[in-house]
Amino acid sequence: MAIQTKDAQASPAVTAPPAGGETDRMHGMRWWILGLLGLAQLMVVLDTTVVNIALPSAQRALGFTNDQRQWIVTGYALAFGSLLLLGGRLADLFGRKRMFLIGLVGFAIASALGGAATGFGMLVVARAVQGGFGALLAPAALSLLTTTFTDVKERSKAFGIYGAIAGGGAAIGLLLGGVLTEYLSWRWCMYVNLIFAALAFAGGVAWLRNQAAQERPRLDLPGIVLVSAGLFSVVYGFSHAETGGWADPVTIGFLVAAGVLLVAFVLVQQRVAHPVLPLRVILDRYRGGSLLAILMSGAGMFGVFLFLTYYLQQNLGFSAVRSGLAFLPMTAALMVASQIGSTVLTTRFGPRFIMAPGLAIGGVGLWMLTHIDAGSTYAANVLPATMVFGVGLGLVFASAMSLSTAGVAPQDAGVASAMVNTAQQVGGSVGTALLNTIAASAMSGYVQSHSPGPQRAVLATLHSYTTAFWWSSGILMLGAVITAVVLPSRVRQAGENEAEVIALGA
Repeated sequence: MAIQTKDAQASPAVTAPPAGGETDRMHGMRWWILGLLGLAQLMVVLDTTVVNIALPSAQRALGFTNDQRQWIVTGYALAFGSLLLLGGRLADLFGRKRMFLIGLVGFAIASALGGAATGFGMLVVARAVQGGFGALLAPAALSLLTTTFTDVKERSKAFGIYGAIAGGGAAIGLLLGGVLTEYLSWRWCMYVNLIFAALAFAGGVAWLRNQAAQERPRLDLPGIVLVSAGLFSVVYGFSHAETGGWADPVTIGFLVAAGVLLVAFVLVQQRVAHPVLPLRVILDRYRGGSLLAILMSGAGMFGVFLFLTYYLQQNLGFSAVRSGLAFLPMTAALMVASQIGSTVLTTRFGPRFIMAPGLAIGGVGLWMLTHIDAGSTYAANVLPATMVFGVGLGLVFASAMSLSTAGVAPQDAGVASAMVNTAQQVGGSVGTALLNTIAASAMSGYVQSHSPGPQRAVLATLHSYTTAFWWSSGILMLGAVITAVVLPSRVRQAGENEAEVIALGA
């Protein structure tokens, strides 16, 4: 397999060197830039969950059915997941600042359209457009962070903050969605993005510099079509499995198509002159192992948010706002662990000794949740488990995001950043679909195997939750084993490129 691995053999689309004065100004504003990039990332991540809380109110207001309701979530995920690699490559070719600002404006317009929706179709279109512009915005933001922070210590601190936002954004979305829906309107779950986008846009115009490629090779259109169709098929196939089941012909058809399309994509990438995803980006062991860690943690994380939200509201009687508040200690633990992991541990220990234990710790937190029963309480049973889970995820996210973009050639920063978001999105889609199906089967099996009684329905529901938590824990434990094998044990040295890492095989 003739794969070029050295940076010298990379695409000729080299980033233009910045003017000295402008570089000094950007360097002086780097922490402000981190703030605006983090705000944009928060907007994109929380939109995966903020709408979940608003869905019942939106359904009553617009009069759509339960079968249609899933498309409000799926429409966003399909567009976002399938277009991320295209968004990353466009940022590399046409400038990260330009794509960042276009993504912000488009996301804001789509949010306004969704907030003003008069029917189901209008809301679904708005969510799909949000996802499309989010696919431009997310990789541009992460690649801007990568090129803004080049000092090793500052980079670790910056990625610790950014990783905490990426990991905790979904929980923040649950709280924000509950507050907005309860005290204002479900429409404000969409309108709030205009505030985030306006602040980030103003900062982006003032502080960012556009770094477009000096030479723009032709876009790899066959590769773009194959990867976009393949990722669409992955996300849709797993989403359809939630409602249609794994044996449904549509589910099977899309998942088979996804496999064929993605294999064809890899073959094409080996043969074209300027691939949309140079394979050197993912063949690097640090980067490939980090992407696997993000994929596995995403698969476990989003399912937990879903089932734990159900448990808090349906079994413990929490309101939407109180449920959101219940996730804050976990988010705080995640943020603290992200900072410790990125600023203290990453520079002293190899990624194998940070990410693999992080996944294992997260798995222990989920295992603790398997012990909830009808007499469990939030303080005694949920809080300790979610904090352990948050510590584990915090160790994974910051280190994985930093290593996923470290050592990459400048012309590949956008597509490397896109792979981070793709791994998280695909992991979330796969995990949610898998865990939903497992939970439904567990509930059905419990009802069939137990005699009717006043507590059967409640106990069946609890059994479905604990079964999902068992599987989530297993996913993270499996991820810990895989990353321990794939990731190197040594700390990556500054300036070390892909070819050196492959040669060392550390």
